[in-house]
Amino acid sequence: NSGVMSLLRPLLLDVVPTIQQTAAVALGRLANYNDDLAEAVVKGDILPHLMCSLSEQNRFYKKAAAFVLRAVGKHSPQLAQAIVQCGALEMLVICLEDFDPGVKEAASWALGYIARHNSELSQAVVDAGAVPLLVLCIQEPEIALKRIAASTLSDISKHSPELAQTVVDAGAIAHLAQMILNPDAKLKRQVLSALSQIAKHSVDLAELVVEAEIFPVVLTCLKDSDEYVKKNGATLIREIAKHTPELSQLIVNAGGVAAVIDCIGSCRGAVRLPGIMMLGYVAAHSENLSMAVIVSKGIPPLCACLIEEREDHIKAAAAWALGQVGRHTPEHARAVAVANVLPTLLAMYMDTRSSEDLQMKASIFTKKALKNILQKCTYLPALEPLLHDAPTNIMKHIVGQFSKVLPHDSKARRLFVTTGGLKKVQEIKAEPGSLLQEYINTINNCYPEEIVR
Repeated sequence: NSGVMSLLRPLLLDVVPTIQQTAAVALGRLANYNDDLAEAVVKGDILPHLMCSLSEQNRFYKKAAAFVLRAVGKHSPQLAQAIVQCGALEMLVICLEDFDPGVKEAASWALGYIARHNSELSQAVVDAGAVPLLVLCIQEPEIALKRIAASTLSDISKHSPELAQTVVDAGAIAHLAQMILNPDAKLKRQVLSALSQIAKHSVDLAELVVEAEIFPVVLTCLKDSDEYVKKNGATLIREIAKHTPELSQLIVNAGGVAAVIDCIGSCRGAVRLPGIMMLGYVAAHSENLSMAVIVSKGIPPLCACLIEEREDHIKAAAAWALGQVGRHTPEHARAVAVANVLPTLLAMYMDTRSSEDLQMKASIFTKKALKNILQKCTYLPALEPLLHDAPTNIMKHIVGQFSKVLPHDSKARRLFVTTGGLKKVQEIKAEPGSLLQEYINTINNCYPEEIVR
């Protein structure tokens, strides 16, 4: 407010190097504070001054200048675009070849903050020739530089298959894969994130990541003491599993399903989410893969997530995953039903306490999961408790299953009367001619008229 920006600008061209650096650092800190101040740096014509003397300056000034560019570029795509337009990318890429690791780190950081906004900006960073140099940076001995370079490669890869392919073509995967076992947790986070962002786009890219022999090494990350390493490790496995049954089978063979199940069991909150999704994707592919999740004892931890987690979206994901496990055959559905999941799912579906957008989504996922399991479930003891609470749209699936099983099973018919199930069916108000009414008629036809009465 006191007009400091315009006072600092001429100092960027001062004859004394320390004054130049300090002015740049001051501008960087102002721009870092919020987007209005960052905008003032752009509008105040400070960037050309900054670039003007960058190439012939010492490493301290280069670091300070890269800091200003990062501080401006981080706030919005528009501000990052302003940096691209003033020709800063070329300068930053030259800094990636600097002798000093600190300068490389500062340049890499600024490039990452520009690339993360969208695919156009990311493409501009690629076109400036940054990717091969970033791949060289992840091979440098300095841990801090490795971290930032891996993070920037992740930010470039995330937008599109083409951008990820550019990173792959520069040979990044092999170097990233080697660092999965690095003892530095922050580096592991970035490495796993970069590999996930590459693998998520297509089968081909996922296969290239797998071919770098990340299994079974990556499974050790699921036991890491750092929560983010766990989460990013599970995310990487999820991004590979989702593509094809073959990739999922490969993960099963490497012991990946059991490792993810252990991971879900041992942590709480958002860290569980990628693991839950991964089990759902694996189970969705085929009967055999779903059975692998059941045999590895995947159902109890998924049930635990339904009960323990507070967040709607984590519950919804667990419901979805259980639906994928149970939807294949009566045997699969029974494995889920025996774990007493159905009453919990039903209660979740009926619980409209918070009818915000998330609850809507959670409700849709839960309903679908219930339907998936119910349509295959022939294990009647698990279905019976639901007869007392379910709303009509769910009731028709439950009664439908009874109408399939009871005509062929005399023991089940007897039990259905003694437990009060048949009585409950008589109390259901069904529209004449509806599917539900047909199911009820089928059930009633299994019994003599006086019993029904």
